Amino acid sequence: MELNTASAAIGFAKALEEDSAKFYEDLSRRYPRNEEVFLALVKENRKNAAQIQRAYYEVITDAIEGCFAFSMNPDEYTLKTELAEETGYAEALEQAVEIEDKIIKFYLDAAEQSKSLLADFPRVFTMIAKKRENRLSVLKSLIGKEDLEGGNC
Repeated sequence: MELNTASAAIGFAKALEEDSAKFYEDLSRRYPRNEEVFLALVKENRKNAAQIQRAYYEVITDAIEGCFAFSMNPDEYTLKTELAEETGYAEALEQAVEIEDKIIKFYLDAAEQSKSLLADFPRVFTMIAKKRENRLSVLKSLIGKEDLEGGNC
């Protein structure tokens, strides 16, 4: 299956947001030491999904929807959000970094592909990618703390 319409790309973006929100909810329950950080990411995911949906409803028309503004293979952006019971804290944080990298790649690729036909989508996608790049710093700092402390949460 290829993502080639605005509707398909928006639906996929919302699914990425929801899947990663569930992942961070799981992290918040499993590692209460950083529960606030992970729940803040969940809240941001939900805001991102709403912002994407709002941009879609504000600008989409039948003419645009009929156009094929995207050519994306969703398999390139598939997330591994399940946490095995034996997953350690540092390994879970590394998984979070991988998730963020894939989602950032999706948003940047979608922004690039849609910029010639759609004005609002590339702007929203680029903004969300930048927010997610900030998450990488937060997650990597948590990995660094784990390395220094050398223990499980």
